Amino acid sequence: MTVPPWLDLFDDTVRACAAGKRPDLVNRLLDRRAHLVDPGRRVAVVGCAGKGKSQLVNALLGTAVCAVGDDRTTAVPAVVRHAATPFATVVTDERPALGAAEEPLTPEAATARANHLAVVGADVRRAEVGLPRALLESGLVLVDSPALGAPGCPGTARAVAVLAEADAVLLVTDATAELSAPEVELLVQVSKLCPVVLVALTKIDIVPGWRRVAEADRRLLAEAGVRAPLLPVSSLLRLAAAETGDKRLNAESGFAELVDALRREVLADPTRAAALSAAATAGLALDQLIAPLRAEFDAGQPAADPAALAAWHAAGRRVEELARDAQRWQTLLADDVADLLADVDFDLRDRTRRILREVDDYFEVADPVKVWPEFEGWMTENLTATAEVHSGWLLERFEWTAARIAKQAVPEGVAIPSDLLREVSAEHVDGLRSPHIEKFSTPQKLFVGLRGSYSGLLMSGLATSLAGLPLINPFSVGAGVAFGARSVFEERGARLKRRQAIAKTTAQRHVDDFFLSYGKETKDAARVIHRALRDRFAAVAQQRRAEATESARAIKRDLDAAAARTGARAAEVRRGLEQLMALRRRAEVIRAGNPARALSA
Repeated sequence: MTVPPWLDLFDDTVRACAAGKRPDLVNRLLDRRAHLVDPGRRVAVVGCAGKGKSQLVNALLGTAVCAVGDDRTTAVPAVVRHAATPFATVVTDERPALGAAEEPLTPEAATARANHLAVVGADVRRAEVGLPRALLESGLVLVDSPALGAPGCPGTARAVAVLAEADAVLLVTDATAELSAPEVELLVQVSKLCPVVLVALTKIDIVPGWRRVAEADRRLLAEAGVRAPLLPVSSLLRLAAAETGDKRLNAESGFAELVDALRREVLADPTRAAALSAAATAGLALDQLIAPLRAEFDAGQPAADPAALAAWHAAGRRVEELARDAQRWQTLLADDVADLLADVDFDLRDRTRRILREVDDYFEVADPVKVWPEFEGWMTENLTATAEVHSGWLLERFEWTAARIAKQAVPEGVAIPSDLLREVSAEHVDGLRSPHIEKFSTPQKLFVGLRGSYSGLLMSGLATSLAGLPLINPFSVGAGVAFGARSVFEERGARLKRRQAIAKTTAQRHVDDFFLSYGKETKDAARVIHRALRDRFAAVAQQRRAEATESARAIKRDLDAAAARTGARAAEVRRGLEQLMALRRRAEVIRAGNPARALSA
């Protein structure tokens, strides 16, 4: 058996709704499909309260089916279909609940009971009536829907549900007034959902100017773009004609034109009616799927996330700043260390010179023979103090330099390797050699005294010999003693000066040796500290650059992934939109009455 094109379209639309994650549309379409495959074609009779809707259904069937009256407003749908044996029942929870097991109900009693139960709050779905009528035998199913009222009321909701399942809609209005704005709007919306729409103008038997109202209603329909025939009818005349068999009265009722319209639009080609209804329903569902995709497609590919893009640029600038900072702090560290080495050399030289000046002053008056042991201890103590103060000052300068540079290179700070400056070893301050000092012994003193006294004795004896005195006389002897004592005194002073000069020379050599050896050690330590700081700063700076680079790469990967996802989504939207538009064109082809072309669309 060949599957009709509209059924393929309907099934494809259901799959598209499922792919679009619209379970509401899927459920609605599946319910609609179940009604469309039913051989009967549903005509929903709708209208506002008091327009004669239920009476029109009774007049069409020529018998009292729907309960009518001022106090009998339709509250639940009444479904009237063909049946060889008449039946009437009230359906609750989708199952026959009343009228099946109890005493059979008449059609009018069933609809009246269903309306009453709905008003009192019972869970009533609908009333179902079966009648052996020729109009119904051809597949027509009439549904008397609840009266339309305010939005949100139960009757309006039930009426809308009936419209969603209808193959054709018969709007009932009366000749007492022109079509209201809500009625025109209802027809506009219904014409989109259901391709077959009819308008019945009732109560023409009691309104003399009904023709003027009919023309006004046709004009309103044309202005709204609703292609629906307007059929003036009188339910009272139709019922009276059915009772008396008066054909002239039946013709005046206008129901012959209404029945012909139903046969022509609904019953003449049930397959076409089902196809048109399916195409309209599928088209509305597809429109709901197309609208958001088209909006997304028209919006174009969204730009990258401004926050992520700004973060990526900031990360790139951070990497460049870290590279510039690395060059800057390396130059700054080299300059500071060069200045520090110059200051270190000057400081050590200045401290040793002050020691030498004190040595000179000290040995201007002190005799090295007597004070050398004491002087040796003093020299060791001063050199040790100089080394300690110098080392501490060097470390303080390095700490200051490291702290200043660390603000750029290592914000978290860095420790100074203070153990690189070893304690002052004994080889730098000890080892002061004692100078070779010649002692002025007693024999030497006697020899110097005799040599000096001889000269004095000789000069004085020659001088006194002129006076007739002998060479050796009291005067010459006294002069010899005086000259001898002076010679001893002068020799002792000269020897002291020589000892002091030797002591100064020895101390100066010792201080120079200290300056050379300890100065080299401090410079070596400074270079080691310089390298340690440089390596430490370089390692931390490299780590920070690596982290910043990795952060920039991670942000860039996220941006690329987002761009890829966006591109994939754009392609997916384009493909989805093309598929939905192809389905929409198939629906339009079916609505245009060319189902064969829909297979290739």
